[in-house]
Amino acid sequence: MEDYIAPTLIRSTDAVADVIYGLAASPEFLSDGICFAARQTGLYRSIDGGKSWHSSYVNSPSPITTVAASPGFDQDRTVFAGLPGAIVRSIDAGEHWSLIELPTPPSSISSIVISPQFVSDGIVCAGTMEDGVLRSTDRGLSWSAWNFGLIDFSVLCLAISPSFARDQTLLAGTESGVFTSKNGGRSWHELNFPPHFAPILSLALSPAFKSDGTIFVGTESYGLFRSEDRGKSWQSLGAESIAGPINQIVLSPIGPHILVATSSTVCISRDDGKSWSEWREHLGDDSSITALFVPETLSPDAHMLLGFADGRIRRIN
Repeated sequence: MEDYIAPTLIRSTDAVADVIYGLAASPEFLSDGICFAARQTGLYRSIDGGKSWHSSYVNSPSPITTVAASPGFDQDRTVFAGLPGAIVRSIDAGEHWSLIELPTPPSSISSIVISPQFVSDGIVCAGTMEDGVLRSTDRGLSWSAWNFGLIDFSVLCLAISPSFARDQTLLAGTESGVFTSKNGGRSWHELNFPPHFAPILSLALSPAFKSDGTIFVGTESYGLFRSEDRGKSWQSLGAESIAGPINQIVLSPIGPHILVATSSTVCISRDDGKSWSEWREHLGDDSSITALFVPETLSPDAHMLLGFADGRIRRIN
């Protein structure tokens, strides 16, 4: 492990030509303004709600490919980020970082999900592009591959149940389909998702997943799908309104609101997927949208951070 801090300033209006791979923020973002951006040139932090950005971890020549903040961030100040061959962890809100090297050959980290009860259980999982799913039970200090039943090790995205402490459910989206684990990521089985609609770029579980069993899947070329029976059957949503790859899915914790980010726009449904519209305004950007963060319920005046392929981060109030 090693600690590293680098205080270089970058403005969110700078057109730095490096992809924004992911955005994450403190659960108290609206009051503390702390957020993070994983990008081609490193990991960046903002303490003013995304108005300006400082480099937080740029110790590696490799890109930072994903970032995630602990659900208990206000207590534990923990953040994880992924890069080829390693995961970095901060326990002081991004001031300093520890590098945890992964077993060789180095894995490319595609996604990180943290247990909703991380403060007490210390569980965090990472998806990789070549080596399936890695799991840690000691707050990210050590990692092990848990891939029994996972027949596709190209994991593009992960999702964790809001009721993880009770149902131990995780989902993995891969190049070939959707897999689920019901024992905290120790073993997997494939869901009945049509393989010709893969690869899977994004996943989301209903805030009421424990009772309603609803899963959302975003594909690269075939749009958005929903299952209301824990993955046994699927229906297409917004086929006439949503075009392009579904890079991210955000669900409102209250009400039937669904938000999806494609490469060209952000669309919302306020009637549980029956109809769709562009969210609030036409974005009017030539560059592709690559990351989205919404820190609150999906109301018309909600805040939003958008990351783009050319390195810009746009803050919409």
